[in-house]
Parts: sequence; structure tokens; C-alpha cells
Amino acid sequence: MNGSHQRHTPEGGEHVPSGAAGGVVSTWARGEDGARGHDAAPTQPQAWDWNRAGYDRPGHPQDQSPGPQHGQRDPWATPGGPTPPGGGGDDHGRGGGGGRGPRRSPGWFGVAGAAIASALAASALTGALVGGFDDTAGTAATTSTSSGSTRVQGVSETTVNWQAVVSAVAPSVVAVTVQGASGSAEGSGIVYDTAGHVVTNNHVVAGLGSGATITVTLDDGRQYEATIRGTDPATDLAVIQLTDPPADLVAATFADSDDVVAGQAVMALGNPLGLSGSATTGIVSALDRPVLTSAEEQAPSQSPFGQQPTTGETAATNAIQTDAAINPGNSGGALLDSSGKVIGVNSSIASLSSASSSSQSGSIGLGFAIPSNEVRMIADQLVESGTAQHAWLGVSLAEQPASVTVGDVTREGAQVAAVTDGAPAAGAGVRAGDVVTAVDGRTVDGYESLTATIRGKAVGSTVELTVVRDGAEQTLRVTLAARAEG
Repeated sequence: MNGSHQRHTPEGGEHVPSGAAGGVVSTWARGEDGARGHDAAPTQPQAWDWNRAGYDRPGHPQDQSPGPQHGQRDPWATPGGPTPPGGGGDDHGRGGGGGRGPRRSPGWFGVAGAAIASALAASALTGALVGGFDDTAGTAATTSTSSGSTRVQGVSETTVNWQAVVSAVAPSVVAVTVQGASGSAEGSGIVYDTAGHVVTNNHVVAGLGSGATITVTLDDGRQYEATIRGTDPATDLAVIQLTDPPADLVAATFADSDDVVAGQAVMALGNPLGLSGSATTGIVSALDRPVLTSAEEQAPSQSPFGQQPTTGETAATNAIQTDAAINPGNSGGALLDSSGKVIGVNSSIASLSSASSSSQSGSIGLGFAIPSNEVRMIADQLVESGTAQHAWLGVSLAEQPASVTVGDVTREGAQVAAVTDGAPAAGAGVRAGDVVTAVDGRTVDGYESLTATIRGKAVGSTVELTVVRDGAEQTLRVTLAARAEG
């Protein structure tokens, strides 16, 4: 999503001029204040497409009338899952894979769509899981060499009993089917509590209009009607509620996603292509991968199922990247650690782009999940009130990253194009021209990264921005306010 000019990004509250180039899935960005930018974000060629992991049932006239809402975007891929966080996250800290995404933003397709026989099988986790399912315990120690490099020593292989994980978590994983006048869509969901709330992706349930019916299928085949409790397009999350939940409903257990590390083993559980209860395994490939899902429009030629363009908010996430296979129908499903705890909600995949919609690839080992801490922050609000507040910094950002040098170190960051009067950023002393290189000590290398990082923070929280101004680095403390919605 780099253009040659600046643009109004999701983290901005002001209009910034936009350039144009040619052809991506996402063609606009929404302002931080929830209002659409004054002009479309530049489109540009892409090496691959970011696809949502949901899909449409075949034989339905979904492609004949564009769905007015976010949920009908491309029926593609959800992210796989990262490695074991819950049940004992790695105490070496968040490792590797800091999330420097490719400059050419891939296109994202929804994990839920409206054209392929698949049921939105939800993947929920059981809350009863406490211990891990490791057959053996692995250990690793690091030592520093004389050259200053680090070498891993004393590593013993760990085998995870994924069979036990699947058995324990299956009752908390559900399939979600949405039937509307123009078609149907399917995806996955996670049982959030025993009151019958289920977490899924917004694009799974919101694409077929307010009159659509939602059916949730448990792992044992029992089906229940559900209604939408609340949706949050800004994070691509939604909560639905069973109208008459069973007494034996099993809620998933959510891990602390701050404990997730690159390289840990993970499992993706969901309903790809209608194959409910499908489990795939892999590792956490990277953390803090900035993913901006432009939910607005996807030309039919770019959609794997020929869907019409739809509109909606731009979802921004510092995602967990995984190589566990994610495919259409996985959207809203669980990314689990080796103890069976949810570390993320699968939402999108990257797939090879193609000039032909019929040759769109499925999983290529690049799946993305919304971290569990962000899921809980938003889901708790949706359960409580049906709406969610989002943290607001109050800046507009240049689309191109800025390269800055402090001393003998050069790095890229997000350049502030404008600061909104009276916004938190203004009060903290942020100025136009500043380049933000970190938030709370974690690297920021462009507008996508800063947007996703702020979006994942709680309203009222205080963050430390590392900014470079006139060649000097300084730290500014900012207390984030609530973004004006609507």
C-alpha cells in the first residue's frame, strides 16, 4: 500500500493528499476518527493478495448484488496460529519476527464469504485446559560468543500431543453460517462464555445485511440460532449470541498474547471449506505483523469467487503470523497454543495474486490472526454494550515510511504529516514532521505499524512514543483518548 504520495491513514484524523498507482485490493483508508478519507488511498501493484479466511457457498446469487457491509468481501484465507502462549508462555520475551511487513501491501480477502460450500465452523477453546499437552519438555539456553552473537545450546525436542488439544478444544469451536437474501456465508467462531456469546470475525457475519439469519453448529452437530450482539469493523471482530444456549456449553480459555513468541508451536482450528473441526499445525512465524485490511472494495477480477465490490471500515491489526494452513472458512476460528488456549482469532491470509479470479491460490503458509489480548479487549466491550471504543492518537501519517538517522544508526519510521488540534498527540508535543520509530519500545517502521499498534491499545492508556525530530531522538508520553465513531 505504498503510493508515491501521502494519504489519509487509519491513524490520522486529518486529510492527507493521496497519490495513485495501479491496482490493489484495497483502495481507501479510513481516518482515525472513523470518517472516510476525502480521497481514495492510492492503489498499487502487489506481489500477493491478503485474503480474508471465509467464503461463500456456491450456487447462491451472492455475486449478483454487492453486499452493503463488510462481511461479504473476498472469501479467502484466515491466518494460521502462533505457538504456545497460554499455559506457560515463553519467558524469553516476544521474539523474532517483529513484524516488518512487505512494503507492497498484499490484498486481504475475508475468511468468510458467500460462495462455497463451507460452514462458518467456529473454533473455540475449552476453558478447562490448564496444563500443556507436551509429551516431553524442551529446554533451551542461550550463550553469548566472543563476537557478541547468540548461540542456542542444550535444546531438546518437544513433542506436542495435538490429538489431546483437539479433543479438549473441539467443544468450544463452532461453525457459523449466515443466510441472507443475496446468498450465504460461512466461517468459524469461538465460544467466549457459557452465556452463549461467540467471538468471530466481523466479515463473517456482517456482510449479508441486517435481515440475515445466523446459525451456529457445535462440534457434536447441535445447531442454534444466533443474533449479532455487536460488531467492530475497525478490528474485524464481532460477537454473536446463541438465542437459547445449552447448559453444557464449553467456553474457550484465552492466553496472554504478550507471552507468544516466534517459533512456538500452534494449531489452527476451524471450518475451512465447510470441513468442520479441521485442525492444522505450524509455528508462529512472526509477531506484530502490521495488517491493514481495506474492507472496502475488491474488484470481481481480484476476488477468488467473483464477488462484487463491498464497502466497510479499514481493519488494522498487529497480527500474529503463522504457517499453519488457513483457508476459506477459517475466519473467526482459533489459533491455539500447545496447551489448548486461544492466542489469536484467525482472520486472513496472504495468497499469490493473479490476474484471473479463478486462479487465486489458497494457503501458502502466510496466515494471520488477531492477538488474543486485543480480541478480549474488544469482545468484552461488545458483550457489555454492543459497541467498542478505540484508542485515538490524533495524527495523519505519510504513506511512505521516512528514513531517519540518529548518530550512526539509520532506521525507518512513520512520519507525522499533520496533528489534530486538541488531540492527545498535540497535547504531548507531537509535531508535523516528527518520525515515530517506536511505541513503548517496540519498533514502528511505517504508518501501517503505528496504526495497528495504536488500534490495539486501550482507551485511556498511556504510551511512550519514540520520535526523531531534527536528527535527535526523544520520548513523548501520550495518554490515548477515545476515537470519535461514526
